[in-house]
Amino acid sequence: MKHDLDPIDHESLSNTVYATLCDALIQGRFQPGDRLKIRDLAGQLGTSVTPIRDAILRLAHDEAIVFRSARDIRIPDVSEDRYLEIRSIRIRLEALAAEAAAQLATGADIDALETIMRDNEEALKNGDRLAGTRFNQAFHLALPKIARLPVLDGILHRIWLQMGPLIADSYLQGGRAMVDYHYPVIDALRRHDSAAAARAIVDDIVLGGKAIMDRVEQARAILGKV
Repeated sequence: MKHDLDPIDHESLSNTVYATLCDALIQGRFQPGDRLKIRDLAGQLGTSVTPIRDAILRLAHDEAIVFRSARDIRIPDVSEDRYLEIRSIRIRLEALAAEAAAQLATGADIDALETIMRDNEEALKNGDRLAGTRFNQAFHLALPKIARLPVLDGILHRIWLQMGPLIADSYLQGGRAMVDYHYPVIDALRRHDSAAAARAIVDDIVLGGKAIMDRVEQARAILGKV
């Protein structure tokens, strides 16, 4: 009996694997220093090694992983200089997203952000690092979508590929600071106050991200002793 099923082409499978690994990186399922094994990933995802290898090469191009050889693929540690550069870029681009989002945010958008915050609060209360990181990422990447800026959304997505593991590694240490600075952003969006929205997201990145900066400095201190 013929079911008229379309074959899954290699490119489609490679894109699916790449998207899956992107989500895992952004949501903190890998941590800085983790070693990735192509065969292990293929086993977990139920694919051959070829689409995994293709995705790994794309992620290396995105600077989200370090591909030294087929046997040495790692999630990179982020140096202080690199972190500060990425933070400066995030400040400018996420402030732009927040400014534009404040002009266009609907009641449904505000409700969606508040739902993310309720879930984020629950994750923090339960000490769930992965869920907390996922909701934190969802909050930030909602802003360019609300602003209807797809190009900016793509740029920020690539930046978050590089930051996801580090943010996850710092999440529980950050405690309330990882969520408290989001509430002024929602309030500014509700009032359609672009300037306040931009200031609030900058405060979140700089002040709310203190634990991330502490993590980077701790790593530098450890390396300095080696």
